[in-house]
Amino acid sequence: MIGGVIMILVAVWLYQSALKAKTSNLLLWVAVGSITFFVVQFLLVDLNVYLLEAVRSGETSVGYEAVDGADRKNVGGFQGFGGILESLFFELFPPFAGVVAAGLIRVKFITKEAISLTTIFGGIKELFQGIKESFKTPEK
Repeated sequence: MIGGVIMILVAVWLYQSALKAKTSNLLLWVAVGSITFFVVQFLLVDLNVYLLEAVRSGETSVGYEAVDGADRKNVGGFQGFGGILESLFFELFPPFAGVVAAGLIRVKFITKEAISLTTIFGGIKELFQGIKESFKTPEK
């Protein structure tokens, strides 16, 4: 769910950046960046599941997937403050890595700037300002 919302924001971010940079094949680069985000997120979620199954299967005689649906996050090491941090990491790292990958596509192929931390995440502030402005009603 979080990844889906972030993916929409990434697509809008890439679109706005491509408009500002006057990039040819605008939608192609938005699609490439969005697909890159999705692929990175998918692979990292798959890796997370593999890691969780490996860790959890060693703790009990029951495999991680054998635990009932919503009860998974309350099993074993997910309890306590460390468990909360572990859950947050496994939930938020794949979308964050996808944003970084899409940012690299944006810098390298859309804006054609030098790769740095500020250029990778550049334009995000304008994205949210544009969203904020879209909720204002036009004055007559």
